[in-house]
Amino acid sequence: MGFLGLPSCTRPLACCFLQPAWGLRDFLYFGTSRTPMLPPARNRLFCTDVLGFSMMLRSLFASALLIGLGLIGVDAYAQSHENSRDLVDRVVAVVGSDVILKSDVDQIANTLVQQQDQQGDVTPELWREGLDQLINQRVMSEIARRDTNITVPDEQVDAQLDRRIQQMAEQAGGEEALAEAYGQTPAELRESLREDFRDQLLAQRVRQQRLNRVRITPSEIEEWFNEIPEEELPVLPASVRLSHIVRYPQPTEEARAEAEEIITTIRDSVVTGGAEFEEMAQQFSEDPGSRSQGGRISGISVNDFVPEFAAVASRIEIGEVSQPFYNPTHTGYHIIRVNERSGNTVDLNHILIRVDPRGSNEEAAIEYLSAVRDSVVNHDQSFARMASRHSQETRSAEMGGRVVDPRSGMPDLVLDRLGASWQESLRGLEPGDVSEPNRVRLLDGDRGYHIVQLHRRTPEHRVNLDMDYERIRQFALQEKQTRVLEEWIAEKREEVYIEVMVENPEDIMAAQ
Repeated sequence: MGFLGLPSCTRPLACCFLQPAWGLRDFLYFGTSRTPMLPPARNRLFCTDVLGFSMMLRSLFASALLIGLGLIGVDAYAQSHENSRDLVDRVVAVVGSDVILKSDVDQIANTLVQQQDQQGDVTPELWREGLDQLINQRVMSEIARRDTNITVPDEQVDAQLDRRIQQMAEQAGGEEALAEAYGQTPAELRESLREDFRDQLLAQRVRQQRLNRVRITPSEIEEWFNEIPEEELPVLPASVRLSHIVRYPQPTEEARAEAEEIITTIRDSVVTGGAEFEEMAQQFSEDPGSRSQGGRISGISVNDFVPEFAAVASRIEIGEVSQPFYNPTHTGYHIIRVNERSGNTVDLNHILIRVDPRGSNEEAAIEYLSAVRDSVVNHDQSFARMASRHSQETRSAEMGGRVVDPRSGMPDLVLDRLGASWQESLRGLEPGDVSEPNRVRLLDGDRGYHIVQLHRRTPEHRVNLDMDYERIRQFALQEKQTRVLEEWIAEKREEVYIEVMVENPEDIMAAQ
């Protein structure tokens, strides 16, 4: 979890069209993560009078999604928007009642260049590939709209959209910079993009339904793996699989009183001294995620905050600075000011002062974990059950204490990437052993104490079926799913009206 109890990372909305074909070897590199591009959403062409608005909105949505994924920056969008004001966009394809614009394809093609680490400009082949991907996505959306059994609740659409707008605002350097880049406020952006996001989610569900039907047999897995030349198989670094139980040292009353006094003084400076909330946040707040933006957090549902923070954010009057309140999840005091509230979604600024960890009762955490360890080692209690009941790290506790790589989501943790405190906890452990309590810097940056149960040590090795069967199975299945989905979309393309208005990509690329 993040600093305020938010997810430490937000997964991008799954794309609804096919990725470019990948080499077999690409699937197997440890920790490799390929983030799918998102296509610009559809915008129905009701009449020629609204074509200009349609082009503008579709270009806006394409940029919004690409920025949200970190594939282009807000500054880059603003510059390209400025440079393209005098250029005339054009329709390059029609799929059903949807249009695909040249600018849509340009953005996808440029992103393909970045994804494939190619140097130079977009080639006609990549531009055509981008167009074909967008056609496939529009076909998927059309099929989704025809299936009346598939629906997406408004709450899910709004939650996805709010998270994306928040990502964009953070990359832009705040909501004012975002509004300047797009010429619309965040609220106006949400309204403009809501139905397009709904289409994306509908298409995603259709796609997932098709993928879930695909099965793969052991013989198919072995055949898939054997197609890879041995010299191309990567060497994986030494790794471990483990679970842990975490306890956070509780601060002493003296340490809490000191932090509360600091946050109270800051509040007084704002409320009675005339200090700017944003300036005080930049100067004093100990939340690294929002400090540089003056403590600004926007477009987030109160349901995503930890309970203590959510309670204040949902009831405080707009514009009022809250009284200091304690957040036990991350041992600190907050003050917040809500700027805007729309349903459960809030726009706010906050300041956090953390309790000095040197004033924490570490012995209590160590004794607690020692008692839990004794229950596991000497009284046959399940480590997973004890983690679910006693660990204070929510993410791993929900998985019975299992620790996964936060970037890849895989249970194999590269040994050399773990910090010194983790290395110390693992020192001398054999599979099945449980460590003594040790101080640890957790993967999300928090500090606490934990006990570790080692499940497996895997030495450095070249990928093979014996040691890496599950990983190989997953990637073989993914490739089969891609192939099946390609065949299905090819069939569905015959059922949807498609007109491509570009015979030679080089001609239209030369016209820009």
